[in-house]
Amino acid sequence: MDTQTRHALKQDRFATATVSGLDWLQTNRTSAITTVVTVVVLAALIITGAVLYNTRSAKAQDLFGQAMDIYNTPLAQPNQPTEPGLTTYPTAAARAQAANPLFVQIADHYSWFKAGDNAEYFAGLTYQNMGQTANAEKELQKAANSHDKGLAALAKMALAGLYRQTGRDSQAADVYQQLIKDPTLTVPASAAKLQLAGMYETTNPAEAKKLYAELKDQDKTTAAGQIATQKLNGK
Repeated sequence: MDTQTRHALKQDRFATATVSGLDWLQTNRTSAITTVVTVVVLAALIITGAVLYNTRSAKAQDLFGQAMDIYNTPLAQPNQPTEPGLTTYPTAAARAQAANPLFVQIADHYSWFKAGDNAEYFAGLTYQNMGQTANAEKELQKAANSHDKGLAALAKMALAGLYRQTGRDSQAADVYQQLIKDPTLTVPASAAKLQLAGMYETTNPAEAKKLYAELKDQDKTTAAGQIATQKLNGK
């Protein structure tokens, strides 16, 4: 087959394919347009969703930063002059009262974000600082169910302290035992065991001594182990 013939055949195939394609497009015009529109709409929704998510995430983080700035504001020291231009609060309760509304707002409106999760925990702490134990318990229980195991452990630790504060030692003991069995980087087993031993000092001295002895033997190099040693030595 000569070059000219091959060239002609290629042109025929291209023409046939083009005509076939145009015929299919004409026949399925509505379907093709619908498919293109659907793809474009989906792409626009994905892009819009990503932009909104990032915008809300940044807003949540910004508000959380503001709330933490208040929460970390120093307290005024008795009989000491305040440094000019330095904001202080007279008590931890007053500081908590200033920070709490922001934490609650973030927890309520940005619960899908990390900042919202963290705010739940700090809302509980600030309610506790303000003496509002019922609200503190509600917020800390929510934080204790967080998918973030480290944050959940911190919330459980605070919740156990709240149970002790309100005379529910048996519930506090249950939480401490959970934390001992399932330790995290934020709440090691030794930290929970130390708190449990401290609670038992007045209600079950023998069990407290046993826990301190375990800490002394198993956690010699940690702060918990050193505190346990001091407790056993009567210091």
